[in-house]
Amino acid sequence: MKIAIITSGFLPVVDGVTVTVWQRLQKLSRDRHQVLVLCPDYQPIATLYPHWQQYVGNILPGVKIVPLQSEPFLDLQFERNISGKAYPALMRELEAFQPEIIHVDEPDRLHLSMQKVVGVAYAKQHQIPCVSFFHTNLIEYIEDYLPLPKFIIAILQRISRRIVRGIYNSYTATLVSSEDAGRKLIQMGIKNIVRGEFLGIDLSQYRPELKHDRFFAEKYHLPSVDRKTKLTFLGRLTPDKGWKFTLKAFETLAPSLDRSSIALLIAGDGPMEVEIRDRLRAILPEVHLLGRISPEDVPALLINSDLHITASQKETKGLTVLEAAAAGIPVLAPRAGGIIESIQPGTTGELFEPDNINDFSQKLKTLIDRPSLRQQMGEQARTFAAEHSWEQAIDRLVNVWEEKAGEGRRR
Repeated sequence: MKIAIITSGFLPVVDGVTVTVWQRLQKLSRDRHQVLVLCPDYQPIATLYPHWQQYVGNILPGVKIVPLQSEPFLDLQFERNISGKAYPALMRELEAFQPEIIHVDEPDRLHLSMQKVVGVAYAKQHQIPCVSFFHTNLIEYIEDYLPLPKFIIAILQRISRRIVRGIYNSYTATLVSSEDAGRKLIQMGIKNIVRGEFLGIDLSQYRPELKHDRFFAEKYHLPSVDRKTKLTFLGRLTPDKGWKFTLKAFETLAPSLDRSSIALLIAGDGPMEVEIRDRLRAILPEVHLLGRISPEDVPALLINSDLHITASQKETKGLTVLEAAAAGIPVLAPRAGGIIESIQPGTTGELFEPDNINDFSQKLKTLIDRPSLRQQMGEQARTFAAEHSWEQAIDRLVNVWEEKAGEGRRR
């Protein structure tokens, strides 16, 4: 197929959307599809991403990445969104490529800057399908990024739901990867939902031989970490990832921990970095911020960790949970959002009640104190991950594309 993908983000930014697009492109290239990817231009923040040009142009057989004029997103220095000024260029690229289908990742985010329901106009003109993918519940993020009274937040969220409903209902289909996300969209009034296991994990990257006794000494120059119980956080250092709760929970919990036996490893960057570093280092001796790490480095980091922790209540699926499962380590996460579909409590990890510091603390201490339980959970988590391969996930996605393209041709 000739597939045009318009996405809110791509590498070198590392998050759930960009990793998903990258995995998708590798599989589509192997299967000899032709793919055009239109994404934000990261040149304006080249100081943060000095190797951004590695992800531009013909990066894989049959795959071309075209960066479009971009602007900041939510005042986050490490994020960009396609600018509204890029719309004519976007249309020209589509005209030149002549796709059979258009796929749009996070059209609601793109709408914020472009003020367009991206891809739909071209699709209607050329009578081809245009499908959307719901990755992130941006409406829930309003309360994290806007310091406003609750009643104003509620009004803004009500208005936003109306706008988002109109955006997603404009597409041929809205793809979601979890039952939780699907339910929320149905409640919002979105009528074209296709639910499927469209996200996955590449188990072959999580090889047992990546684990070794001096990993942190050799990779990160942290020799003291290798001997400790390693608690790893992976993701953006932003309010939506539950960091306010995490910091408060550890400040409450720290006096009851054997602080000399644990190390906190935080992989990611964002505006909360300094606050996270300062508050955690004030209570724990081993807190290490590793910064942004590439997708290629994630398997070894997790395989050499003992437990993955997240406090995010707003995940539509939670790719890092699948990554931890593939690495053979348990996850401690809140019982909220799509993340609960990727954890079997008491079997592959534990779920704590959202915003409940006592429940979080009890379950964390149990996992720290019982290495045999962590090992047992990790083995079962890896078995769970084996059922969620990227190969199968992307085949399901292509089947939806082919089905929608076929329906379009029959009309």
